[in-house]
Amino acid sequence: MDQRRTPATAGTIADVSTKQNPLPSIVASLPKAELHLHLEGSIRPDTAVALAARHGSKITKEEVLARYNYSDFLGFIETFKWITSFLRAPDDYALITRQLAEELLRQNVVYAEITISVSIMLRRMQNVEANFAAIRETAQSVPFRRLRTAYIFDVARQFGPESAMEVARWASKLQNAGVVAFGMGGDELSMPAVGFRPAFDLARQDGLRTVCHAGEIGGPDSVREAVEILGAERVGHGIAVMHDPALAESLITRRVALENCPTSNLCTGALAKQTGKPNPSLADHPLPKFLEKGLLVTLSTDDPGLFHTDLLNEYALAESMGISKKATLDLAENSINAAFLPPMDKRELLENFRSAAKGAGLV
Repeated sequence: MDQRRTPATAGTIADVSTKQNPLPSIVASLPKAELHLHLEGSIRPDTAVALAARHGSKITKEEVLARYNYSDFLGFIETFKWITSFLRAPDDYALITRQLAEELLRQNVVYAEITISVSIMLRRMQNVEANFAAIRETAQSVPFRRLRTAYIFDVARQFGPESAMEVARWASKLQNAGVVAFGMGGDELSMPAVGFRPAFDLARQDGLRTVCHAGEIGGPDSVREAVEILGAERVGHGIAVMHDPALAESLITRRVALENCPTSNLCTGALAKQTGKPNPSLADHPLPKFLEKGLLVTLSTDDPGLFHTDLLNEYALAESMGISKKATLDLAENSINAAFLPPMDKRELLENFRSAAKGAGLV
């Protein structure tokens, strides 16, 4: 089956990122945080061409763009596997980290929690410590001193519980080098959550925070299991909560954050699956209703390179959904409040954000 998106649907996504939000977001100039961001998913088409060339493969930008279109979530997973096949050495990870850091600074992102697919490194028998050292040293180099980074080590659910335990151990080992959390992404429907509980327990016992993709293509029960069985403090996507008001109330009480990524949900077919509509639009995304209900929602890009977006675009899209200026500012503050930072550091980021907002005449 051809898992690439048809031209008509691809045009819909292009419309989302250009025609629907001609004006920049009101928070464009403000210092922001980004919490749901996959390093490997930040690879832009030109960078993919360069990475392939490094390893003796000649591909064109047009070929990459054809790969970067998806008809469903499994099509996206196949592309993610393909693009990560060109990450083979620490220098490759340094290259994509440098380009991501440049993009984040351009968007006035001052704090980013970057997810790294450690289970893929391990599956390809790479040196996790060497790769991570290249990532961390690049992000901490002189040009990027204004950007503070922390890292989430991630397991692909379809790789199974043993892989999860190995990633959790690596996350624990490298805490002092900037790893703040253990997380799980990948194919949410591939395996039951309960099998991964030992890995999440290990991570927590060793002082790590925990996150889990859920309610992206799975239903509300997937979110419930991520929180109640795995103890996830933040849920990646969580758009299935739109179907379960009781679950929403529970998440509000628990102060569990939902990391919403609207463009991602359109591109992967996740929103189509949740709404039952073959061609949903931004108007179908639950983000505005989540904010109205009082859920702790953050806004992120997920895989900005693979979805042709960035954080400024996501905020502009959110505003195009009709959320108010105050709600937009609250949404930006949520990413600071939900960050895995010490309280004093959060307070400083919040104060800087509010000062900048006041200086821009937004409050």
